[in-house]
Amino acid sequence: MKTVILIGAQGKMGKAALTGLGDHKVITASRSGKGTDYQVDITSHESLRALFKSVGAFDAVVNAVGHCEYASFVDMTAEQWELTVQSKMLGQINVVKIGLEYINDRGSFTLISGIHNVKPIPGSIADATTSGAIDTFVQCVANELPRGIRINVVNPTVLEEAWDVYGPMLPGFQPVPGKLVGKAFQRSVDGFINGKVLFVDA
Repeated sequence: MKTVILIGAQGKMGKAALTGLGDHKVITASRSGKGTDYQVDITSHESLRALFKSVGAFDAVVNAVGHCEYASFVDMTAEQWELTVQSKMLGQINVVKIGLEYINDRGSFTLISGIHNVKPIPGSIADATTSGAIDTFVQCVANELPRGIRINVVNPTVLEEAWDVYGPMLPGFQPVPGKLVGKAFQRSVDGFINGKVLFVDA
């Protein structure tokens, strides 16, 4: 049994990830801290460091959160770009950079991207850009992590559990059940793969 920190545990993607982590001791965290073991803001170095210090020894970090703003390129403001880049891209890089100081040898990180970097829709430019950046980051940094530490990223399409919210934005898309996405997180945490983008699409 591994000790796994799940960031974003209260969101729909976090709950999907949790379905694949049932064999482990899961420590949950979220931005609000409501209903989870810890509060954490991935855009804050201090917040992440406090989380990892409080947990102590752990074997894996699964991040299932990253805020994205949606608008056309023409309408997207600098503030909207900044919010998305700070959370979806740099926030996740923070998780790895700071978590690396605390994670056990032969541990693993699993990040989240999203299908829009390969199947873009109107208004998804910030999500698509940062998802593509995270996919590339994982494939590159996997070659540099020390102590046998692995890293992968799950790149899912829309969840069935979120279809009522996102369905109108996604004509022609087929949602997938959260448990299927959970299997991708399980492969990353329990397997030996490294530097992989785990696509989950219909």
